[in-house]
Amino acid sequence: MKRVTGIGGIFFNSPDPVTLRAWYQAHLGIDVQEWGGAAFTWTDTEGKPSAGTTIWTVGDATSNSFAPGSAPFMVNYRVADLHALVQVLREEGCNVLDRIDESEYGKFAWVIDPDGNKLELWEPPAGQ
Repeated sequence: MKRVTGIGGIFFNSPDPVTLRAWYQAHLGIDVQEWGGAAFTWTDTEGKPSAGTTIWTVGDATSNSFAPGSAPFMVNYRVADLHALVQVLREEGCNVLDRIDESEYGKFAWVIDPDGNKLELWEPPAGQ
């Protein structure tokens, strides 16, 4: 069974997210949108768009969005079959949170790694 197939997003928090987003936009050219992040469209070896995006966001450090994780960041990993992977991770004794969200954006579950970092697992909708 395939487990992780790619990076779906990188999320981190800042005490001053507005200023940090502006810095990334001004100095690294990241096209930060009003929602607080950017979507990087995947391309093939010739630079042509292919299915998939990687999301990048800077959130507010006062939010609890990474709880119960202890890090100021969270990586979103793309997976092929979320329900099967969650079952295997539980069988292997991993700390999988008791929640799976399903929406038009795909299926999401969360795991806490041995260092206390919250990781997001994401099965994109079909065709993405």
